[in-house]
Amino acid sequence: MKLPNMKYLDGISKSTQVKFGGLNHTKGAGDGELWDMKNLTGDHYPLLATRAKRQIYRRLEKPSGLYSWEGLCWVDGTGFYYRGKYKMAVSEGEKIFASIGAYIVIFPDKCYYNVDTDESGSLEAVWEEQYFFIGDGTRNGMNYKASCIFGRETDSFEGIFSPGDAVTIENCNAIPSNNKTAVVRAVIKNELHFDENTFTLPDGESRYMEQEIGEGNLTIKRTVPDLKYICENENRLWGCSDNRIFSCKQGDPFNWNNRDGVESDGYEVDTGSAGIFTGCVSFQGYPTFFKEDHIYKVYGALPSEFQLMESTVPGVANGSHLSLAVANSILFYLSRNGVMAYTGGIPQSVGSAFGLQRFQNAVAGSDGMKYYISMQDGTETWGLYVYDTQTGLWFKEDDSQAVGFARHDGKLYMQTKMGQLLITGNVPAQPEEAELEETVQWFAEFADITEKDPNKKGISKLQLRLELEEGANVQVWMMLDSDGKWMPVGQAVGEGKKRSYYLPIVPRRADHYRLKLTGTGGCRIYSLTLESYSGSELRSKEGRN
Repeated sequence: MKLPNMKYLDGISKSTQVKFGGLNHTKGAGDGELWDMKNLTGDHYPLLATRAKRQIYRRLEKPSGLYSWEGLCWVDGTGFYYRGKYKMAVSEGEKIFASIGAYIVIFPDKCYYNVDTDESGSLEAVWEEQYFFIGDGTRNGMNYKASCIFGRETDSFEGIFSPGDAVTIENCNAIPSNNKTAVVRAVIKNELHFDENTFTLPDGESRYMEQEIGEGNLTIKRTVPDLKYICENENRLWGCSDNRIFSCKQGDPFNWNNRDGVESDGYEVDTGSAGIFTGCVSFQGYPTFFKEDHIYKVYGALPSEFQLMESTVPGVANGSHLSLAVANSILFYLSRNGVMAYTGGIPQSVGSAFGLQRFQNAVAGSDGMKYYISMQDGTETWGLYVYDTQTGLWFKEDDSQAVGFARHDGKLYMQTKMGQLLITGNVPAQPEEAELEETVQWFAEFADITEKDPNKKGISKLQLRLELEEGANVQVWMMLDSDGKWMPVGQAVGEGKKRSYYLPIVPRRADHYRLKLTGTGGCRIYSLTLESYSGSELRSKEGRN
């Protein structure tokens, strides 16, 4: 709290600030709040303190995605790495991840990595051949009419398709009605078996050969939708693209087109509302989808029971799909109106500290209690901000442009555009392969100080009670009447202990003034005491007056 001013007979008053706020980039910022800052934290609230040193875990060439599922994984250029080891090639560009069972799936590549078997590959499959047969089939000693595709030149369909795959058959030119999507019931060498009477055969024939008529071979595909955003919920992968929502077959990320009328079927729905989807996440047990002005939640346990519930509220801003992160059981994200907090009802803004600033292209993560968000302001300048859910305060760290966050083994990892894979926040133990950041440079610029006095006033003394790590330093600056000129006031050098620093100031009257502290190394500020005197309402002049 801030103690009341103590006025003495000589007109000098003393005020002490012992409770410091966070970032407040508004004209109404109060005593102890900061107009701007760098590399500060609320970990020691109500003290003002520098953040902990980060740890450099890896250096990458072209970072484009970060994720954690039993182990930390990332994409660097065209390589996918799991637990630090190269596993497979991917295309260049931003990646989104989800996991189901032992599978990590990567979009837009539509590929997978199995953490149990160390296998990787495509979620899709395709087979093409010019000459083939369609006819009756036999499996398990039973004959099934019009149920089988026989590959003439294919040795085996095994390893390409599996029982339960929903495949799309194309380019049946002789009998076009055989172009359809059907579910594979068995794979026996070069035979794909389907339900009885899946196909149409010529009258009186038990088998016929499709020969190429015009262009194109027979094509059999197992396809996955072109999803822009994905998540996992209740053993299903969910995704969205443009105006549609999709779900894979239960427990099967390879199949999205199964429509057998059973509880494990895939699912697809068109929302019909204006705008495109901008992100999705699993939250509170529901797959939740966002447009810029809508939130959709899917209720129900079975495809036959799924219901889509819509709310017309601020959703995720386009380009900020990676801003979705949960801290202290609250879902945070960047909307067009600023950073929002969502608990399942109406989203609430938590970005009032930014004033009129607007942001875009946000990427965020959480250490469980704090929400870290890297975003770009209207001048295309990047900043890394931290929202402390326990105090409700914002802090700015630096100008890092993050491309991904992931929490693994109790640590929050941040992948930056510059190629660093960092461990940030309070780290319980430093991994052997990590390199500790050398030092932390910081500053704290306080909002306008008026002493609640509309008259001219002047500061004669300033006293700081600090704890500076050994070798750290602090420089104090002062600005009068927002003239843009920072005047040096004094400096303190750390001795590794708590102590007070007394800084006399040449008096000069002003309507208001600002203080800025700049420093290098660890620092905790316990109190800030000002001795000031009140003058008149007359215009102040240069020099002592």
